[in-house]
Amino acid sequence: MPPSVLSLLLLLLGAAKGNLSRDESQPTTSDETVVAGGTVVLKCQVEDPDDSSLQWSNPAQQTLYFGEKRALRDNRIQLQRSTPNELTISITDVVLADEGEYTCSIFTMPVRTAKALVTVLGIPQKPQIFGHEQPIDEEKMARLTCRSSGSKPAAQLRWKKGNKELKAEGTEVVEDPNGKTFTVSSRVEFRVTKEDNDAEVTCTVDHESLQNSERSTTQKLQVHYKPTAKIEPHPLYPREGEKLQLQCDGQGNPVPQEFLWEKEGSDAPLQLSSDSILIFPFLNKSDSGTYVCTATSSMGSVVAKYNLDVSDLPQLPTPHVHSTPAPPPGPSQPISHASSMATASSFTPAPAQDASPVPSTSSTYHAVIGGVVAVIVFLLLSLLIVLGHYLIRHKAGVCVRHGETVTASRQQSPAEVMCTYLTHEAKGSDDAPDADTAIINAEGGQAGGDDKKEYFI
Repeated sequence: MPPSVLSLLLLLLGAAKGNLSRDESQPTTSDETVVAGGTVVLKCQVEDPDDSSLQWSNPAQQTLYFGEKRALRDNRIQLQRSTPNELTISITDVVLADEGEYTCSIFTMPVRTAKALVTVLGIPQKPQIFGHEQPIDEEKMARLTCRSSGSKPAAQLRWKKGNKELKAEGTEVVEDPNGKTFTVSSRVEFRVTKEDNDAEVTCTVDHESLQNSERSTTQKLQVHYKPTAKIEPHPLYPREGEKLQLQCDGQGNPVPQEFLWEKEGSDAPLQLSSDSILIFPFLNKSDSGTYVCTATSSMGSVVAKYNLDVSDLPQLPTPHVHSTPAPPPGPSQPISHASSMATASSFTPAPAQDASPVPSTSSTYHAVIGGVVAVIVFLLLSLLIVLGHYLIRHKAGVCVRHGETVTASRQQSPAEVMCTYLTHEAKGSDDAPDADTAIINAEGGQAGGDDKKEYFI
């Protein structure tokens, strides 16, 4: 074998032996990622320590542990395991300042080292939404901003309105004053409608430090929109003579606070106040017409109309007696009819159900009045009868019973007495000044002359 070839083989063998011995004494480590506030474990291993000790140093090249001996007074740093082939330590309550390259060394000839990069994740703060503080008018643009700080690396923000994703108009990332974390801002714009009132808008921050959990903020939108109104009667089917209330039901944001009641064809308004109810204490035919309610809020006014048609009370049919059963009564006739027309909504009464006629309040009043009048008439007639009877019984005259002449006050029952009334003409007493004188004269001259007699029993 030529000398040159032999020399080359010897050189390669020596290099392989040197590499083998260097690999066995070379310490090994691994990079670690930890969330701020968590715990990181640093492990350094070597196959052949060559009777040397392992050592851990921080990014500032301060020795933390040399074998089993603590070199830096930091209670957060604890020894986990120390053997000739391994040195493992832990750091609790990790902060952003703990981030950097940690060095594991073994003091052989020459000194061998290995690096471990520790990455500390900054946890993003709960996002905040701005731009919702004031109500937004209907059909205007809502401009909202979501902001979250303290993330490392920079976090991602996403938007939702209800269950619908919103596309961000732009995202801005700014480094925090500590030089390690970032503040992220995101903006959205969309046109609002009245359906967006009380809608929930959510901003969510996504970051690896959250470990598959979400951190989000939800705000409700306040949208101002024009009012709507409709008029509802109470009772639903008003009758003549009853009390009727018309309620102007105004909806909106803000809710209408002023209600103007008018009657078409009338110059003066009926009512202007914050009360939405118009009251008819006693409904009559003159109340028929179209009533208009104007509901007003800061977003505008809306008009609702209601047509009221008051009819006469129906006459109940006179009952008749039949030998065969009468057919069942049909549905009662409507007593009054009303309908409403509204700008934003309308009211349609439901069809009347089959029912027997029900007496109204007005018919009850009439019955009471008729009964009182009947009692008064009866009392007057009774008084007249008694008075007439009294006057007849006390007329001036004489009664003849068994040939005896007596006054009317002495008469007995009609069966026993025949009373003869002697008038002034019968006795020729035209000149008598009064009835008593005529009676006396009559007693004196009873035997003579032709008598004019009136008999009453």
